[in-house]
Amino acid sequence: MASIHGLKPSRAGVRGSRRRSLALHASLITGVLLSAFPFYWAVIMSTHTSSEIFSYPPKLLPGTHFPENVRSLFDAVDFFGSMANSLLVATTVTFLVLLFDSLAAFVFAKFAFPGKRLLFALLMLIFMVPMQLQAIPQFVIMARLGWIGSMTALIVPAAANAFGIFWMRQYMKSAIHDELLDASRIDGANFLRQYWHVALPVVRPGLAFLAIFTFMGQWNDYAWPLIALTDPDNVTLQVALSQLNGTHGTTDYGMVMTGALLALVPLLVVFAIGARQIIGDLGKGAIK
Repeated sequence: MASIHGLKPSRAGVRGSRRRSLALHASLITGVLLSAFPFYWAVIMSTHTSSEIFSYPPKLLPGTHFPENVRSLFDAVDFFGSMANSLLVATTVTFLVLLFDSLAAFVFAKFAFPGKRLLFALLMLIFMVPMQLQAIPQFVIMARLGWIGSMTALIVPAAANAFGIFWMRQYMKSAIHDELLDASRIDGANFLRQYWHVALPVVRPGLAFLAIFTFMGQWNDYAWPLIALTDPDNVTLQVALSQLNGTHGTTDYGMVMTGALLALVPLLVVFAIGARQIIGDLGKGAIK
């Protein structure tokens, strides 16, 4: 309106707007630097020896011991074998969670059936049960099935979870319009065709988030693989890295941080792919 009436904003208003913009950008840059510092510090520690890590003042620049730490890491544990185990478990579980959780969520979000509220209430109760209480009965079940010591004991119990169903149900309730489903039914689409051709294309950003969340959770899982995988030569990466902690203060922290840094690479790749999928699909939705 000011431009219509020939009025110009005051200099004080312009300066105030610039100050607010500078303050906002400064706070964002500070937040980014604080968030990135742990990754930078992990890189720094992976290039030094333990004595250099604990020296004072602390070293803030990269050292020259990264190749030595990598060789020590590969000599201490079967890094690539345990990484392959983690990739197998995390990838398989992520695929199964996306499939089963999205199917269940689609039913809960868009279909009416007897006992729907009761089943969803039970699902929320399961959601609130901590993993520590599930470990013993889950171990007993896996032992009776003969799966203890194999990757099946890690994959099958995690193939569906209450959080994923709850998350996708909430997403589908707002993202999938009933008119789309009604139109697909008029065209003769059955349940699976509605799920595959109508629901999934709309909820891909939600699936991308669930994929990132599930993969990261399985990749970083330590307690259950430690319990279920009884063979020390057939462990996931997090369990293998825990074996690097020595006793009586003999831990080589440079080697430990090198292992942690290398274990972080697949997570960064998955996050980059998933985040790009989320942003791309949201942008397409906005254009449409």
